[in-house]
Amino acid sequence: MSAAAARSRRSAVPVRVPVAGVVVVGDRGGMEERRETWAAGGAYERYMGRWSRPVADAFATWTGCGDGARWLDVGCGTGALAAAVAARCRPRAVVGLDRSAGFVDAARGAAPAPACFVVADALSLPVRDGACDAAVSGLALNFLADPDAAVAEWARVVRPGGLVAAYVWDYAGGMELLRHFWAAAVALDPAAAELDEGRRFPGCRPDPLRALWTRAGLADVAVAPIEVPTVFAAFADLWEPFLTGQGPAPGYVATLAPAARDRLRDALGRAVPVRRDGSIALTARAWAVRGRRPAPR
Repeated sequence: MSAAAARSRRSAVPVRVPVAGVVVVGDRGGMEERRETWAAGGAYERYMGRWSRPVADAFATWTGCGDGARWLDVGCGTGALAAAVAARCRPRAVVGLDRSAGFVDAARGAAPAPACFVVADALSLPVRDGACDAAVSGLALNFLADPDAAVAEWARVVRPGGLVAAYVWDYAGGMELLRHFWAAAVALDPAAAELDEGRRFPGCRPDPLRALWTRAGLADVAVAPIEVPTVFAAFADLWEPFLTGQGPAPGYVATLAPAARDRLRDALGRAVPVRRDGSIALTARAWAVRGRRPAPR
């Protein structure tokens, strides 16, 4: 996407909010989503947020961005990545953007200074060209309607030499919770296969992520796995977050009649590895990708 096209997508209402060197020039709502509901910060935290936080910590360190940088966290959700950057990277500023006002409210209550948060559009960032040192995104890229346009937009707002980086769950292979869930769901309802993130999001793999960053004109592209343990105290700790309606799998559960929901619960309970103390130990893997905006020739 050209710079002119990107500028034309920005809000026509120039509400300027200066934040330690990052100028936010509007308040458009709009991370593009497909079938999912993302609104309740507390419900998301119990479903996926608690696992995204250790991934965010590892990712923030992996980016290699130096102290005193101006960060933009796109699709910030409940603030896990912004909080990790604030805690680990000694930033000059961290601005988180998300379409969901509920998530932004949750992030404001959770992330420490210098992080701040704005409701805004991941595909049309209300930020000046080259205003940031780093544009990052956690667990959001695959939910955007046009990932190529998104990465091009993120590259626009970083300075030459600036960092563009993101991470996504390895839905097809390394996200054991969802692999067990969709295997049980599809065994009972073959039509559920169309909703499986492993099938819907083929871009959440190393080669497609590397190609996406390369198409955006970014240099020094690298991809790496980040794996964290996901230990549930008991089956209820694993199952009940699926009743929140936040995200693809819980959204599917919300469509089921009570009897079908109970059958899915029982099938999932039989499938997961329960230890003697009743706990369930799984792992979750994310793929991280980073690149830098080349200096002009």
